Amino acid sequence: MNSASSNLTNNATAASGAVSPTAGTPATPAATATSTPVASINTTAAAVSAPAATASPTFSPLYQQIKALITQSLQSGEWKPGELIPSEVELAGRFKVSQGTVRKAIDELAAENLVMRRQGKGTFVSTHHEARAHFRFLRLVPDEGVPHYPESKFIEVKRVRAPADVARLMDLKSGDAVIFIKRVQYFDGVPTIVEELWLPGLIFKGLTAERLVEYKGPMYGLFETEFGTRMIRASEQIRAVCADAGAAQLLNIDLGTPLLSSERVSFTYGDKPVELRRGLYLTSRHHYQNELS
Repeated sequence: MNSASSNLTNNATAASGAVSPTAGTPATPAATATSTPVASINTTAAAVSAPAATASPTFSPLYQQIKALITQSLQSGEWKPGELIPSEVELAGRFKVSQGTVRKAIDELAAENLVMRRQGKGTFVSTHHEARAHFRFLRLVPDEGVPHYPESKFIEVKRVRAPADVARLMDLKSGDAVIFIKRVQYFDGVPTIVEELWLPGLIFKGLTAERLVEYKGPMYGLFETEFGTRMIRASEQIRAVCADAGAAQLLNIDLGTPLLSSERVSFTYGDKPVELRRGLYLTSRHHYQNELS
């Protein structure tokens, strides 16, 4: 098995010390809810999803165009996380399409966890503050008992220049400012996860160790509420490694203990990478759970 040191870097070079306590980036102002005639849908949807230059025109089903327009409204902040969106009838009238077309678009958005249907109440913008959302990106669950969110102890929070490998994975330039976070997560008082995170410095300007410590909810909830950034999907690589000296000390385990190593890039709207997370998981009492469909 590989050494854990190959998966968790320990040499993030500080560019200017601790993160400055400035205000977070505000969310984009809401768009105006005006009716979009069906004749203009093709042009708008193409602007959302098509590349700047294409060799030949491509066909997009009408429900996909409606999905793109709804996604555009979600991204612009017209409907905030946790808010009720207009009904299928209202959206059908707005876009001048059938209710069935809108329903099919929303079905896909719900399958992608961008919106959430509630029986008898309507469709809401998904939020990281929902109880079920807490475990969407946390896949380590106890062998026995009910899954619950861990407690965090922050080891480092600082502004650094992005190393080349981090910049590549986050679509940044080498040397761009990023926020570096290192923490240990505890389940029932037992250190179980060591994580290192990199966040774009421009988006998360003002994120400090003090703010992270005082915030009691899930970290993604903080990102959503105070920095207007919502994690939509993630790409993850997992492998088995052996604990190096640093990981062994933080997790209170023997040198060489088997660990699960993960490297995950999380994306927001527009498939923009906004977080790189590298973690080491102790699986003596937990397992990594994933559902395939």
